[in-house]
Amino acid sequence: MKFSDLGLSDELSRAVADLGYTSPTPIQEKSIPVVLMGRDILGSAQTGTGKTASFTLPMIDILASGRAKARLPRSLILAPTRELAAQVAESFEKFSSYHKLSMALLIGGVSFTDQNTALSKGVDVLIATPGRLLDHFERGKVLLNDVKILVIDEADRMLDMGFIPDVERIAGLLPRMRQTLFFSATLSDDIQKLGAKFVMNPKIIEVAPPASTADTVAQHLIWTDVKKKRQVLRDILRHESVKNAVIFCNRKRDIAELIKSLTRHGFSAVALHGDMTQSARLEALQRFKDGDVPLMIASDVAARGLDIAGLSHVFNFDVPSHAEDYVHRIGRTGRAGNSGRAFTIAASKDDVKY
Repeated sequence: MKFSDLGLSDELSRAVADLGYTSPTPIQEKSIPVVLMGRDILGSAQTGTGKTASFTLPMIDILASGRAKARLPRSLILAPTRELAAQVAESFEKFSSYHKLSMALLIGGVSFTDQNTALSKGVDVLIATPGRLLDHFERGKVLLNDVKILVIDEADRMLDMGFIPDVERIAGLLPRMRQTLFFSATLSDDIQKLGAKFVMNPKIIEVAPPASTADTVAQHLIWTDVKKKRQVLRDILRHESVKNAVIFCNRKRDIAELIKSLTRHGFSAVALHGDMTQSARLEALQRFKDGDVPLMIASDVAARGLDIAGLSHVFNFDVPSHAEDYVHRIGRTGRAGNSGRAFTIAASKDDVKY
């Protein structure tokens, strides 16, 4: 099947082809026609399945006709983290080369004044984290009564991070007659009950069972004493053909300590965690993407929206607390048909039941 078979315009199909994409992924094949029909979606997709394009592509065609008014965005995408919001913005930018759509990205750590300027000109696509959007709304800088499409992305992470009250408040400010696309990594009973608050007669779309991992990732579990974890990590890094790797820690202070340790032993690494400024995070991420630094030490929240092409390895220096976090972590590698390797370094106190 081709993208043009899904009902996308010739211009958008050409933009997709220009980027080297030849056929849609399962989530795109199932979601794009439904979005173009104007129907609500309650969707679940494994990481690395092309979920973001499954809503950005049809939205570009839907929004191609019409014009945004000052401070009245025509569509709204809510994401839990700055990185994920930025990833969605990148998706719109790369696919809308033949469309003249305006876009604003409302995230923390970036100039409030610049964001306000973009809103004042009118935007077709508004991408935001809940807190920053409400900051602008409470200052009278954005009105939400002209939103035709609402996307709630990574709803399970929104729930984990305590953002749902903000999301509910935002949804209450939107027109009741709208299209809502609700996406989560899993569709547990709790998530489906949550989704029911936002969608009407949705098409339920699942392309992978909950808490499943990609077949393209070779997974390894290594037991060691807690005091030897750094040595074990260094040994693996030296003996594996590590092109680039994300190393996950559960606590921000452990990230700093691990970077110091790796640096002392001749490794080059950057950090990515929630306490960094947005400019520092973007700089670290760019250095990593450009290949200037082969290792990134990250927290779960900061890395949730990461999309690193050709990532060869993922390391769990700390065992994640939840199975879903494990799936998201190792889902950074083995994407788009490529193979990847994931190593979990566990001490006796760690719970690795999943």
